[in-house]
Amino acid sequence: MRFTCALKTVAIGFALTASGVAFAQGGGGGGADEAKKAEAAVRAQDNAKSLGSDLTPKLPPATVPADPQNIWDLDLSTGGRVRIQLRPDIAPGHVERIKELTRQGFYNGLKFHRVIPGFMAQGGDPKGDGTGGSTLPDLKAEFNPMPHLRGTLSMARAQGEDSANSQFFIVLLPRMQLDKKYTVLGRVIDGMQYVDAIAQGEPPANPSVILQASIESDGKPPVLAPPPPPAPSILPSAPVKKPVAVKKPVVAKKPAPKAK
Repeated sequence: MRFTCALKTVAIGFALTASGVAFAQGGGGGGADEAKKAEAAVRAQDNAKSLGSDLTPKLPPATVPADPQNIWDLDLSTGGRVRIQLRPDIAPGHVERIKELTRQGFYNGLKFHRVIPGFMAQGGDPKGDGTGGSTLPDLKAEFNPMPHLRGTLSMARAQGEDSANSQFFIVLLPRMQLDKKYTVLGRVIDGMQYVDAIAQGEPPANPSVILQASIESDGKPPVLAPPPPPAPSILPSAPVKKPVAVKKPVVAKKPAPKAK
């Protein structure tokens, strides 16, 4: 019995081997064609999986955990501190530039020189007219899939893609047409009301100012704007009375004594 089973096993193995050779050589009639189709289908499926894994873009997370080492604090003259979560995972070079200039004190005292309602507030220019920058070299673009939503921090640039330097803008309302044309490097996580209050204009008549920029892990306390001067009194002033001339009393002269 064991010998018979062994012969059957050998026979089955030989049949499978022979069938495989026949398929590979193109023989075997209709069965061979079916096997070819099956083999082609498997290869096509494997190729599709391979291409899919290679071509499917891996999107960065929409948000990341708050990290004080990557939070940019802007104390504005509009009344408070704006906290911006920087994203070194999508724009490492631009985030490093912001940190470097911030720790140099570069942004302290700079104005928001271009503020368009419903669009964005732009700052970071030491000249205050949109033509200036730092002494550091321009940055290579780091365009990424992150959208320009309300509160997005993005880097301003000139015509060239690799011309960003120190200027930035904060988006006031979504502007998707800017996506992948400007480098997104963060988003406001607190204090957006102070961004909304930035004076509008190109340039504004009375520009809002960055009182202090800092990295949150450095632990700098907020800098508050000085209180506004007291408003002038609107009460009507009391009429000024003219001084009344006081007449001196007339003193009658005594007659001189007569000589005796």
